[in-house]
Amino acid sequence: MSRLIEMIGRKVRSAGSSPVLLVVRLFLGAVFVYASLDKILHPQAFAEMVYNYQILPDVLINVTAIVLPWLELFLGLCLLSRLLFPGAVFLANILLLTFFGALVFNISRGLDVHCGCFSTSATDSGGSMMWYLLRDGVFVLSGLYLWWSIFLSKRRAGAVQSQHRAPVLR
Repeated sequence: MSRLIEMIGRKVRSAGSSPVLLVVRLFLGAVFVYASLDKILHPQAFAEMVYNYQILPDVLINVTAIVLPWLELFLGLCLLSRLLFPGAVFLANILLLTFFGALVFNISRGLDVHCGCFSTSATDSGGSMMWYLLRDGVFVLSGLYLWWSIFLSKRRAGAVQSQHRAPVLR
């Protein structure tokens, strides 16, 4: 058991060693935690926001309004603490791309809905859907940077390293 804990500890310490990676990780972690708080406190208002997007079937709206904020909180805490880091990066990217896609979908349909990303107050978005799209684009790029850093850069580094090994003669 102690060997498993030691192995997990090494993996956690090695993840996020770059200063840029650290800043992006802390930024996205804070975004997810902050985004979850008002939704957790006001699930009914958040359910109305989810309904206004007119994407999900009615039966999934309340489930989404209850589960999604807690998932955001969990992922944010995982990003901040590097606990379950690769899985948190994977799920955070799924959520970020889903949120971005929902915004693009509603803009293409001509709907101007309050984002509900950080606040559940039912104020009119006042034509700021493009601002939401720009802001969420920054979040998506940050998430993709984490994805690249965790999954793709290590794979590429391993491939380059294996190409530079001397051939073994038998």
